[in-house]
Amino acid sequence: METRGIEDMFDFRRFPKDPVLLLLLLIYFPVGICLMLIRIFIGVHIFLVSCALPESFVRRFIVRVMCSVLGMHVRQRNPRSRDKNTKLYICNHVSEFDHNIINLLTSCSTPQLEGSTGFVCWARGFMEIHSASSQEAVEETLQRYCSTDGTPPLLLFPEEDTTNGRAGLLKFSSWPFSLTGSIQPVALRVTRPLLSLSTLGSSWLTELAWTFFAPWTAYHVSWLPPVSRQEGESTQEFANKVQELLAAELGLISTKITKADKVEHIKRKRHTVPPTATSIRPSPIGLGFMAQSLGTDDHRIAKMAQQVKDVLPHVPLSVITKDLAKTSCVDTTITNLLENKDEATGTSNTGSFSSYSPAAIKPAAKSFGKSPYDRHLSLQQRKEALYNFARRRYTEKHGLEQDADH
Repeated sequence: METRGIEDMFDFRRFPKDPVLLLLLLIYFPVGICLMLIRIFIGVHIFLVSCALPESFVRRFIVRVMCSVLGMHVRQRNPRSRDKNTKLYICNHVSEFDHNIINLLTSCSTPQLEGSTGFVCWARGFMEIHSASSQEAVEETLQRYCSTDGTPPLLLFPEEDTTNGRAGLLKFSSWPFSLTGSIQPVALRVTRPLLSLSTLGSSWLTELAWTFFAPWTAYHVSWLPPVSRQEGESTQEFANKVQELLAAELGLISTKITKADKVEHIKRKRHTVPPTATSIRPSPIGLGFMAQSLGTDDHRIAKMAQQVKDVLPHVPLSVITKDLAKTSCVDTTITNLLENKDEATGTSNTGSFSSYSPAAIKPAAKSFGKSPYDRHLSLQQRKEALYNFARRRYTEKHGLEQDADH
């Protein structure tokens, strides 16, 4: 998968890079703080009203109007396409409040599959189920819900995580499409001036505060005609078909990137050093999710990582940089990686490291030392032999052998 593709699907920055927009945001900041405080006060009243009124068109209309005061403007297209007999809505996932927005337009239930339970789950508008149960048990519970008469439709997000809604859709999970034979796709677009809709790793409370701070957030909901699963069509094929329909409606790309890929991308973005055009040669596997911006310390580690990579070419850069982050020393990292071959060869695609570690450079005591001094001496001798081997490879690679002899 391309780094650029996954980079474009998520936001790490809350504020814009454009200096003009940053200036506008700075001017707006005092106004935003005042709006946020006022909207928090109003939001408490909206919550109390929504709890007091019974579920009905009147309640949804009142709450929708009051939410406009909070800066959450909701519009819908093709509402007549909504099928009252459909028991499952499938929607793309952009924000922490997508289910609340759809619920302002029609009655529906969204299960809380992970996260907080109890009062917080109920207050956020989720339907609580036993998410700690196995996936099969959850699917069976939701299947019974969909087959029960009189229950409102189920709203699910098969992407299973949010994107910024600008580049593409995460690969749809197939299990929601096994609940019913017919579903109604719902396309959701969300726009907001000056600020990102969400940033990776932020909580729903943080996102709510920024929603109150922003001038407005516009939600555009489009109802697509119901889609039925064809005979002989697998659940994954059905999911892929619906994903393509929603991507075409939203003008986005239908990707193969999954929620797990997003989690891995976040880890690599936070803990590994990206390649640069001059100091690090890209590897086909290890650099898939490297970040694009470097600080001063990152440049220093990147330079050291290249030195280690020259000596140990078959060790993944991600493993090298991880060790350098702890040691900040080229010699120590080379020694660590030579001593811990299992860790150094962590990725199966990087080839075997063992061929560069002949038995001649692995001295070990013939017997376990009787005293701590003997054991320490044996370890020091082994480290010295390992380091001499690594330094010899480095001088040979760069033609420094003659200089090294003088």
